Amino acid sequence: MINYEVMISLLSSNPIAFVIATMGLVIAITIHEAAHAFMADYLGDPTPRANGRTTLNPRAHLDPLGTLMLLLFRFGWGKPVGFDPYNLKNPIRDTSLIALAGPASNLLLAIFLAIFTKLLAVPVFFSTAVEWIIYLNVMLAVFNLVPVHPLDGSKIILMFLPANTALEYENFMHRYGMIVLVLLILPWGGTSPIQQLIWPVIQFIMNILS
Repeated sequence: MINYEVMISLLSSNPIAFVIATMGLVIAITIHEAAHAFMADYLGDPTPRANGRTTLNPRAHLDPLGTLMLLLFRFGWGKPVGFDPYNLKNPIRDTSLIALAGPASNLLLAIFLAIFTKLLAVPVFFSTAVEWIIYLNVMLAVFNLVPVHPLDGSKIILMFLPANTALEYENFMHRYGMIVLVLLILPWGGTSPIQQLIWPVIQFIMNILS
């Protein structure tokens, strides 16, 4: 398992590695949000395309606060992709698929980069930067799978619930999801509940990829 304190030290002491890692962060968020947009477009909703979100241009997808949170606290978000469920053939299922596209794209990118670094002999500073990018993608995917609004997991879980339960859950999350999320993010006794929840999953995935 990688030592993140050592990794951050290496990145901060090597400008090239830092630039590579920052670019990787931008790419991770861009791919995540673009995947939502492309999936919604594929499933028949023109809203993301009309809003200029079916693009890999980072400027369309970056949220300044979410990016800063990702850099400082190891969890964050991009600019949400809006879509109209009334344009979807199966609103509950398709909404879940649109939500799932984001975390899935980050996990696929992490797997690709892990294979890339194993197959090629690369300089230490480069491999450190890529490993950091892999971690950010895994973290972004796992964090967004937490089933609390406005995270993707709150929509993905609807696909696995009975219709009435899904509707009740969605209504509850739209009312109180942000409050629940803030309570999960706030540190209690030195660490936040959401860290305790997602960190073992992140470690498990990183162990597989390392």
